[in-house]
Amino acid sequence: MEATDLDEAAKVHSLAFPRQAHSYEWLKCNFSASPRFLCFVAEVSGNVIGYIMWMQKSGFRSEAVLELEQLAVLPNRQGQGVGKQLIESSLPLVKEQLVTHGSTLKHILVTTRADNAAQRLYKSTLGAEVEATIRNLYSADEVLMIARNINL
Repeated sequence: MEATDLDEAAKVHSLAFPRQAHSYEWLKCNFSASPRFLCFVAEVSGNVIGYIMWMQKSGFRSEAVLELEQLAVLPNRQGQGVGKQLIESSLPLVKEQLVTHGSTLKHILVTTRADNAAQRLYKSTLGAEVEATIRNLYSADEVLMIARNINL
């Protein structure tokens, strides 16, 4: 993601997460927090159709625990493999960034609504498993998924 992508990524955010507000500010503050946050976009014909944000948890460590902080795809592009491609294309770049800081990837955390079909994507692409359910955290129950010992 580049600063010039923020406007279009904010449109994706507002459509993918209608209960959340201030899409541009949300994305801008996370984008500005590099290298803790690493952000990538998916584009078609120069237009942003999705994005992914990875976040390092609990400080810069020799064995990093990442959170797949947010993955969003335009509603009319969902179910077409864009989310999977974002994960598979960006994760090697994130790992390269970790190496430049003397770190390796240990685990990935993902939180999502308990009724979110994206859980299947996180399981099939990352090998993430549900570890806990947090009742009524945001708009519904959330699940905490963990992918251990990532080989992507």
